[in-house]
Amino acid sequence: MKNLHLDVLIIGAGPIGIACALEIKKQNLNYVVLEKGALTNSLFNYPLNMTFFSTSEKLEIDNIPFISNNPKPTRNEALEYYRRVTTSNALNINLYETVTDLNKTEHGFKIQSDKASYSATNVIIATGFYGLPNLLNVPGEDLPKVFHYYKEAHPFTLQDVAVVGASNSSVDAALEIYRKGGHVTMIVRGEAIGERVKYWVKPDIENRIEEGSIKAYFNSEIKAIKPTEISINTPEGEKTIANDFVMALTGYQPNFKFLANAGIEFSEDEKHIPTYNFETMESNVKGLYLAGVICGGMETHKWFIENSRVHAKMIAKAIENKAD
Repeated sequence: MKNLHLDVLIIGAGPIGIACALEIKKQNLNYVVLEKGALTNSLFNYPLNMTFFSTSEKLEIDNIPFISNNPKPTRNEALEYYRRVTTSNALNINLYETVTDLNKTEHGFKIQSDKASYSATNVIIATGFYGLPNLLNVPGEDLPKVFHYYKEAHPFTLQDVAVVGASNSSVDAALEIYRKGGHVTMIVRGEAIGERVKYWVKPDIENRIEEGSIKAYFNSEIKAIKPTEISINTPEGEKTIANDFVMALTGYQPNFKFLANAGIEFSEDEKHIPTYNFETMESNVKGLYLAGVICGGMETHKWFIENSRVHAKMIAKAIENKAD
């Protein structure tokens, strides 16, 4: 497709991007969704055995039932659900197509991807935050033994693995690797395991730490990473321990550079929250809407599928009212 004009162009084919497409399709508007990776790319990159905090009905979009065999649905069940919603509704989604440029024009927007050029009256950005990890910014972070995403435990059997962080992703990785025979050390900046860790998992990790099965350094940070060891700053001073792999699961952030280049303004504090209308989800750029996790800036725990799926209807209603 070359120089295609659209009523709405949606960036991001995660659950919220899919929800937006469903709502826009109901209005019989000309639209397309562009996604740089696989369908629901962030969910696809979650750990293989990940279990959601939310129940299945709270992950549903457009009142389409999400049937799970478990009290809390798994990654694979979610992938199947959103895939079937997409294919059954014949949504216009272009996968593996990256948006490289987004510019405001007199009558809308010009959008350039690595495959085509588009113009659109309205644009919805629903790109989430999982694509850019928060870096440790320490020497050796570029070594091939360092990972910012965790998939499964098997490769780390019989290995000395440092897990950085105390969030859900860090705790899940630490427990799985330990149970697959890895030698796990957690390095935690704070004084304890995170309060937002899933309530059925938190006692497990705390008990493993207490019994010594998993070593944990609290109020500590990695100072440097070397091929066979790491240095840690701890309250008792610097320590050096043997190490084969580092799982730096220190969180992620939205692509602020892309948003800023599109003209979006942000709060002048560490939260870096983008400017948008709470009733319409329209940003400070007329015709440019935000949906999902990116609305929280660095507060990536503020918005998730369960409470941001309403953004789709809000945006669709705003676009419909504008057309009237």
